Amino acid sequence: MTAAVLSLDDLRHYAVARTLFAPTTLQRAMERLGFVQADPIRAPARAQDLILRHRVRNYRAGDLERRYARLGIEEDFFVNYGFLPRTVQVLMHPRSAHKRWSPTRHKRAQAILEYLQRKGAAHPRRIDEHFAHGKVTNYWGGSSNATTHLLDDMHYRSMLRVVKRANGTRIYAPHEYPAAHDPHAALDRLVDVIMQTYAPMPVRSFDPLVRRLRVAAPQWRNHITAALRRAHERLAHAKIEGVDWYWPKAEDPRAFRATRDAGVRLLAPFDPIVWDRRRFELFWSWAYRFEAYTPPAKRKLGYYALPLLWQDRVIGWGNLRVEDDRLVSDFGYVAGRAPGDAAFETALADELERVRTFLSLR
Repeated sequence: MTAAVLSLDDLRHYAVARTLFAPTTLQRAMERLGFVQADPIRAPARAQDLILRHRVRNYRAGDLERRYARLGIEEDFFVNYGFLPRTVQVLMHPRSAHKRWSPTRHKRAQAILEYLQRKGAAHPRRIDEHFAHGKVTNYWGGSSNATTHLLDDMHYRSMLRVVKRANGTRIYAPHEYPAAHDPHAALDRLVDVIMQTYAPMPVRSFDPLVRRLRVAAPQWRNHITAALRRAHERLAHAKIEGVDWYWPKAEDPRAFRATRDAGVRLLAPFDPIVWDRRRFELFWSWAYRFEAYTPPAKRKLGYYALPLLWQDRVIGWGNLRVEDDRLVSDFGYVAGRAPGDAAFETALADELERVRTFLSLR
């Protein structure tokens, strides 16, 4: 396919329409998305719930957590931490972590594993009460529970799986994975899931994302470059306005030219439409930034600004919060003001009503 028959507008229509598919069941939505990034912040709900509410019929905040144990999905690290179908997650295991444990850490992990083999599953608080491992410095420089930190590491190293959550806390149980898969076939499938989730992608975003599989499947670090080369050969691609783009070969972006979502959507910061910030700027000519960890005085959009999609263009952002069981919202617009369009006002009101239903507010 050549740039002569494709435009950036075509790719933008395609990117929005292919991921905002008609709402379906939670299981089918997970399979179609391929991967849903998780985030613990609730503003006004967790990212995974904000992503799924657009794609699952009658979805309510917390449904993924409530129904997790009955679905064929897993929590794990992929290109980020999140949820993905078990048939995909198993391809990354058993992992052989790149960094070796100290003898003390290995001994503690073995003791926890034996404890969980007797119990079956246990809340991290109960495990910590039993072992009292103390505190450690976490990734952000703060203090974390050492037992929780070790459980996360054991999960990553294929010793445990998340069987459910209790009020947002991961509950682990012992787990054994089957023998390792063929690295070429497994990596090709994992690369295809990346493209399934985030297509179309500029090459400068796609290549680094594939290289993140060195963390998802560290046992195959030396095979990643070859997998990326195979992906470049088998995926559809075109150079448009000087940028190389890739997408699944079975899909034709031109087929989405007539597809338009007539409504307003408030998207999660990690929604597939928003996630790739480089693509975001190419499509909508402005820079979205996630500012939850930015000092308040330096924020431009807000603590947890939700990109505001109107038809097939992201024209601004909204900040939502719940006060006294009521939804409170404020908006900002790239143009400095809202579209002077009665259809937009109606669509925005409809979206806010959908959010209230999703949050089970009055």
